[in-house]
Amino acid sequence: MRRTFHALVAPVLGILLAVLAPPAHAADNGSWSVYPLASKVAARPYFYLSADPGQTVTDKVVVANKTGKALTFRLYAADAYNTARDGGFAVRTATERMRGVGVWARPAKSRVTVPAHGKVTVPFTMKVPEGAEPGDHPGAIVALDERIDRGDGSVALGVQRAVAARVYLRVGGPVLPAISVEDVRVSHHQPLVPGLGDSAATVSYTLHNTGNVTLDPKVELRATGLFGRTLLARDLTKVPAELLPGQSVRLSEPWRGAPQLDWGEVTLTASAKDTRESAGVSFLALPWLMAVLLLAVVGVGVVLGIRARRGRVRPSVRGRPSRPAVPTPSRPRSSPSARP
Repeated sequence: MRRTFHALVAPVLGILLAVLAPPAHAADNGSWSVYPLASKVAARPYFYLSADPGQTVTDKVVVANKTGKALTFRLYAADAYNTARDGGFAVRTATERMRGVGVWARPAKSRVTVPAHGKVTVPFTMKVPEGAEPGDHPGAIVALDERIDRGDGSVALGVQRAVAARVYLRVGGPVLPAISVEDVRVSHHQPLVPGLGDSAATVSYTLHNTGNVTLDPKVELRATGLFGRTLLARDLTKVPAELLPGQSVRLSEPWRGAPQLDWGEVTLTASAKDTRESAGVSFLALPWLMAVLLLAVVGVGVVLGIRARRGRVRPSVRGRPSRPAVPTPSRPRSSPSARP
């Protein structure tokens, strides 16, 4: 059971470490590296491929062993995605479902043994299906060491390591760069008593690539207070360098020195080549003590108002209506008869 857990979780760690290597160098973890076969002009850090729907392209990947003993690797293609934590470039494990490069690319060998301090070149084919959507389809060619490294044995968790060479595939057809900013929120961290302590806020938002090409986004944060006063204006730095098509990342930005008492709006503007989008949210900065006092005053006012209204409006007793008097008909008086 423990071995299965390692096999599912540990490869993710190794692949993340590998694909985050500096862009100018091949993916490398110190023991082995994976990179495209150099062209006639120069070395290539990544695979940059283009194909039309229904077309097949070929290329070659190199696996280099830097250790003093032979190593055996499992080779497979994988789709790429942005991590939820910070939007970094990562690739899926062999057990996950693939939809793009992970399905279309096939190395000529699924396993390869590389001699000590040696290298092996393996061809692969990329068969793009007829119904492939145009645009970017990022992925990787992965070399996975299936052995489980248990370290010094002090912990139960073992590690499988993998190195991945990135694949940037562009499928021919219309391209649509599009970005959106979604679900903007502001959470305040106020001192209990106004003026006694620092105030801060956290602005969180979702950055979503709704187009079909990879974007290099820039995000600007702007906050305004009452009467349009500018409270904050900055370009954010904790933004993914590559936001892949269809991917969304939840990000947050600290706002130190946020106002303790103000009412305004926060606006985030995301931009990339040929696309720009903004979204915002209103905020009310109010210290906790003042908020409690305000609620108490409002509550007392409501209670007093209800009591005053009840005092003015008293129910009246409705009496039975009296019947109208009916006039009694008078009898004619008889006159004394005259005597003869």
